[in-house]
Amino acid sequence: MSIVALVVATSAFAQQDGPGPIPPELGRIAEEWACAQARETPGYFASLNGAEVSDSERSQLYACASFLGDMGGGNTVHASPSADSYQGVLFMSNRRPGELYLTGGNNPPPQGKVPPGPYVARVDDTTGRQIWRTYLQNGNVSGEWVGAANLNILPDGTIPIAFGNHLVKLDGDTGRILQYTALPTGAAPPEGSNFKHLTIAPDGTLIVKNQTRATPCGIQGTLAAFQCPGGVAASPGSTIVAVDPESFELLDQIGVPENTVVPHTITRLDGRIAIYAPSILKAYRFFWDSETRTLSQDPDWTTPYLDPGQTTGDAPAILGDWVLFQTNGLPTTKAASSIAAINQRDATRITRIYPFGTELPTGQSWAPPKSAVDAENGLVFSADQNMMKIGAVRLDQASGEMEVVWTLDGATTALQALYGPAEARVLGTARAAPGTTVEQLNQTNAPSYTQTALWLNALTGEVLAESDPLPPMAFNTLLSSGYGGRFYYMHDQGFYVLKVLPQQP
Repeated sequence: MSIVALVVATSAFAQQDGPGPIPPELGRIAEEWACAQARETPGYFASLNGAEVSDSERSQLYACASFLGDMGGGNTVHASPSADSYQGVLFMSNRRPGELYLTGGNNPPPQGKVPPGPYVARVDDTTGRQIWRTYLQNGNVSGEWVGAANLNILPDGTIPIAFGNHLVKLDGDTGRILQYTALPTGAAPPEGSNFKHLTIAPDGTLIVKNQTRATPCGIQGTLAAFQCPGGVAASPGSTIVAVDPESFELLDQIGVPENTVVPHTITRLDGRIAIYAPSILKAYRFFWDSETRTLSQDPDWTTPYLDPGQTTGDAPAILGDWVLFQTNGLPTTKAASSIAAINQRDATRITRIYPFGTELPTGQSWAPPKSAVDAENGLVFSADQNMMKIGAVRLDQASGEMEVVWTLDGATTALQALYGPAEARVLGTARAAPGTTVEQLNQTNAPSYTQTALWLNALTGEVLAESDPLPPMAFNTLLSSGYGGRFYYMHDQGFYVLKVLPQQP
């Protein structure tokens, strides 16, 4: 079956056999909203899902989200396709109940004409019908490098978004562009810079970082950072910029010694705001000082963390005193992926674990999804799409030692997300159909396989629910939670609204 035929057949299946629009579980909305308002969300709108990956620590934990299925398994997944199409949809966030936003235009082909984007759209959270769409870029017109863009919502309900060398703020009600500033590219030429990464510090300051590509290079998409001639090693170092969220004043900037192609993570450490960023040689730490409004690098926390043959770590995860790096964020045939844990107060204390062993049964390892963390249960979650494994690891806070809790067969290109209370925590992701090959998994444009949405008991790895086959989930995104017990499954041309319910007798 051709790629085109597969996509058409899958879409037709969902439209013919789906249940139609999926409304929220009405009795859950007020409860979820109250839960969201009780959480501390410094810098972000207090919502069920107001940030790209939940918070500045990028935990991927959505504790107020409802899993409506039975924790004993035996559940039914209902799926309904979005009424409108959204090319390259990558992230979705809620504001208030009923308000749903997405970024699109994030996945252009490496060569040739590119779809317009990135853009931000507000959509009906039940039908997926578009309410408004604001285009921010068109690479066919601008000639600029087009990559992915993240999605976050400020406490006042406005939406800041960085792309290329630009930063804008959108009105969350209308999509109108309220503010704009150009971002300094540091060591990189403008055509080799993409400010994909925007994270909000606990004091509200916008901390944006660019990934760079070697130049000259005409390859488009986020993966150009390693696809351009010379790869990451030949590209200039990244730049971190601090921006006032209200005035959009550029407060300070600092260079990173290497190109950090993955997002940075922000946390508080002994009263200071710490920024962690890994690359192919070392992991780095920077500090943002709210009083002096300055950025600085910590010379005592500049740490090699990869084993031989491994590639860059993904965005860091914070678990107590430890910073965790899922390695092999870029493909490799030389070493299996591992999780490296570095102590925040002593960078010489490093431990690591290979959740899926050190052998490469498929001949390749690629683990682009960062680790999700469950601090209440002391768990770290790992996935390697090319080793075709998903798993959970427990970290001991005193020693930093890690042990494998469970593993599951399944190739996923998705992040892992966590939902619900600690004692009934659910892990959401996706996995490719049995028989999918590594070559198919590595097709980031128009892939020729199917995936299912997958919900697991996060503590045991037991499968709680799995959808019928769907188009592959968008690369390096997540099964996004929504109000009323719904989930949103993003693929290259739109999304599905999903609800998991106990199987009817």
